[in-house]
Amino acid sequence: MKAISIRNKKFKTARFEDNFWGYAFIAVPFIIFCLFTIYPVISAFGISLQDYNPIRSEWVGLDNYKALAHDTLFFKSIKNTLVYTVSTVPVNLIIAFVLAVLIVPFSSSVQTVYKAMYYLPSVASGVSLSVVWLWIYSALPSGLLNQLVIALGGDAVNWLGQSSTSMFSLVLMSWLSSHGANVIIYIAALLGIPSDFYEEADLEGATFLQKLRYIVIPSVKPTTLFLLVTGIIKSFQVFMNAYMMTGGGPNNNTTMVGLLIFNNAFKYSEFGTACAQAIILAIGIAIISLLQMKFFGNDVEY
Repeated sequence: MKAISIRNKKFKTARFEDNFWGYAFIAVPFIIFCLFTIYPVISAFGISLQDYNPIRSEWVGLDNYKALAHDTLFFKSIKNTLVYTVSTVPVNLIIAFVLAVLIVPFSSSVQTVYKAMYYLPSVASGVSLSVVWLWIYSALPSGLLNQLVIALGGDAVNWLGQSSTSMFSLVLMSWLSSHGANVIIYIAALLGIPSDFYEEADLEGATFLQKLRYIVIPSVKPTTLFLLVTGIIKSFQVFMNAYMMTGGGPNNNTTMVGLLIFNNAFKYSEFGTACAQAIILAIGIAIISLLQMKFFGNDVEY
């Protein structure tokens, strides 16, 4: 019995040491997560219940949330964000998937070149990309897109300055930029498909489209779901494009929720209203993400 007791004591000591070092290694990222994620969320919720200013605040309860129910600009920003999301996320996923399918047949060295080419624009800051696109959309004689339109026999267009084209301009910018991360993730998923599937399909005489439909698309469904969820979260938080390209105009037709929150907080000093909008946005994103996981992730392993 004494030997068993000593052995159990040594086992508990070793287990404590293992747990200690495990918790020690995760302590730093956990503290950073609490400081820069958990605390800001709790603080934002508290501010949303106040008429807040840095010097003196007044507790107003749910008044900020009630005011949003009659805020037409807030609902318009939600509509603009939904239009932008529906217009960009599915198209971006299709573009990234097609590019990945076209790149995978090449050798690994050629794949590396294409990965670098598509990923490099993602390294550039959003400000740099916006400046480039401002030049593309600018008026004549420097505007690249207007030069192309005139060369094709059309008339110059004020792409960012009129309601009919401002949102399309932001959507087009999203379609033609920053697919690098999605392409790389899709390539990794495609390379993970067992070659046996393709060999059996070849024996059955399957065409390229049949392989794509019955092998490739089902195999990358978990990746597609991941990119869909993260893409929608990112598009709901879009800020830089609207801020740099249009400033939310004309007539607030490109005012996204993220830009409205920024303006209320740092332009008009309406911190309580801004935090209430941010909390509603976070809840909306969470609900949409859960619905996606429920309806599109039934046969996906997590």
